[in-house]
Amino acid sequence: MSVNSILDTLLTQYKDRKNHHTFIVGVDGLGGAGKTTFANKLGEELKEKGYHVITIHIDDYIVELNKRYNTGHEEWYEYYSLQWDIQLLQTELFQALSDGDKLINLPLYDKTTDTISTQKRYIKPTSIILIEGIFIQRREWREYFDFVIFIDCPHKERADRVLKRDLYIGDYQNRLTKYQKRYWIAEDKYIEVDDPLKKADVIYSSNDH
Repeated sequence: MSVNSILDTLLTQYKDRKNHHTFIVGVDGLGGAGKTTFANKLGEELKEKGYHVITIHIDDYIVELNKRYNTGHEEWYEYYSLQWDIQLLQTELFQALSDGDKLINLPLYDKTTDTISTQKRYIKPTSIILIEGIFIQRREWREYFDFVIFIDCPHKERADRVLKRDLYIGDYQNRLTKYQKRYWIAEDKYIEVDDPLKKADVIYSSNDH
């Protein structure tokens, strides 16, 4: 499905919504699929059409290092279950948007200081909220989305991308080991447990134009 087709489908649902409240759109996909790039492009297209768009990157709201590393759990579990405060985001982000709150308070993570601060986001009732990130269709959050796009990309293409991109992890072997022990197993669990491709409203393939 092309970006233009997805945009048309999204806007049809936005215009047909029963209550004129914020419209929550998810951009889901596994690591290296191109979620951020797609969300940014979609946001620009919507803004050009005159819509008020707020983009939220779920990775901006992870928890401190000591809550997600060396916890005694397996690494994949730390990434899937502990990387975010799932309940806090459910309350302060998803439920607040669903309730029509004009001001939401989000736990913004600062990686340079490994600290959390409160970020205030002002929401217009007619806003389209783009929430981009991995695992966003987990069972605690899925019901809050009005429309979800899953970015489907072959594993090899994603792996090549992230292993070249994530230099902060260390040399190539360190990057590969971390992805094998932490990220890829968590992604497999997400596919198995939450079935995000089936739950998504539309699937955008990296081969689509």
